[in-house]
Amino acid sequence: MNKRIIVYILGWVLIVEGAAMQVCTVTSLIYREHEGMYFFLTGLGAAAVGFLAVKVKKPKKMVLYQKAGFAATALSWFLMSAVAALPFFLSGEIPNYLDAYFESASGFTTTGATILTNVEALSHGMLLWRSVMIWLGGMGVIVFLLALIPRLGGQQNIFLMKAESPGPIIGKAVPKMRNYAALLYGIYFGLTALETILLLFGGMSFFDAINVSFSNAGTGGFGIHNDNMAAYHSHYLQTVIAVFMMLFGVNFSVYILLIWRKFKQILRMEELWFYLGFIVVSTAIIAINILPLYQNDPRESIHQSFFYVSSIITTTGFGIGDVNHWPQLAKGIILVITFVGAMAGSTGGGFKISRLVILAKEVKKEISLLIHPRNVKSIKMDGKSVDHNITRNTSVFLVVYLAVFLASFLIVSIEGRDMVTSFTSVAATLNNTGPGLNDVGPVGNYANFSILSKFVLIFDMIAGRLELFPILVLLAPSAWKKS
Repeated sequence: MNKRIIVYILGWVLIVEGAAMQVCTVTSLIYREHEGMYFFLTGLGAAAVGFLAVKVKKPKKMVLYQKAGFAATALSWFLMSAVAALPFFLSGEIPNYLDAYFESASGFTTTGATILTNVEALSHGMLLWRSVMIWLGGMGVIVFLLALIPRLGGQQNIFLMKAESPGPIIGKAVPKMRNYAALLYGIYFGLTALETILLLFGGMSFFDAINVSFSNAGTGGFGIHNDNMAAYHSHYLQTVIAVFMMLFGVNFSVYILLIWRKFKQILRMEELWFYLGFIVVSTAIIAINILPLYQNDPRESIHQSFFYVSSIITTTGFGIGDVNHWPQLAKGIILVITFVGAMAGSTGGGFKISRLVILAKEVKKEISLLIHPRNVKSIKMDGKSVDHNITRNTSVFLVVYLAVFLASFLIVSIEGRDMVTSFTSVAATLNNTGPGLNDVGPVGNYANFSILSKFVLIFDMIAGRLELFPILVLLAPSAWKKS
């Protein structure tokens, strides 16, 4: 394994993170808060260490193979979270470092799970830092590096993109990875800016609009008010937020095709139709089920239903109320779409709709072969045959996903909490959703979990964001042996 290039990449990650912290330094200065010094010093230190790593450990050969790409990406996310926790901890706003690490890991992985019981007690700089982490983590810091650094922009670095981009299929939409990464971030920035403008138009303050848009873009769900999105009573604002949650759950290839005016290709995307179908059907069923709770007002029940379906299927985790009082059917659907997740190639988490479609087609194919053994059939998506490696990868992912989920659930269950809380806390962190049900519902938090459970849930958040395989490569002793 090329360890020098791993250190080189980690160095650039620290430089980018250190630079990002200075946005919060400026914010603290604007609001005359002393917490800005912790961002300045931590960011300066991170950038200095990163600069040394880039210069001293500069690799002789810029060759990056899959195992090194996966290991570099996994290490980057653990390192970013560790450094990002320092301003919280040093300022005393989150006095326990493990809790600070939990909060930063939740931010970068766009999970949105929090240990904070009083979010509004944080300074403006700390609130913005939570949102900045989500915005950077949504599209991916490695993708950001590919867009900025020429030497990391080679075609071979599909391995970096593959390790950090969610979903089983990575399409080469443009000839060079650097161009592709820059295009993705251009679209990402444009959608974020558009949402900010629309929120400002609805009367939201600039600070709130920036925080909500950053958190929404990364589908992270960190709010800056204790009652989350319920703090904005306007249906207009809540609808804008819900619509953009849905938009950020769409595969960004759709937006690239829109730019290139390839409308027929968009219409052939099966995953897009399944994604929209899930949202429409789930919204309709829940709206009918909760109608009596909202004085039989269909507009209000649809509004509540659409907001939560959009929030959970995209794994954003924003809330406008407590769903624990909803009927069992509505809560059951919310739990199901927690596992479904958004589209591959989006900023959303979860299992991904594309994987579900592939697995469903694989089951259909096997049943057909049992009935007609001599038939030769292949799985197709969007009119094209799916490569066997993708179907194999999807099946293996399901096995590993279930193994990690069950192991995490059993460890968290040691605490003795009710089964719904234990089950949904693992589901919410592994799928990067944030809120679960009962104690970890939209009005709850993870503050009272044990040290062991927090370690497990932090691991689940990072493993879920990187979709397991980079973490497994990182932990495999054979990956570090000289080949």
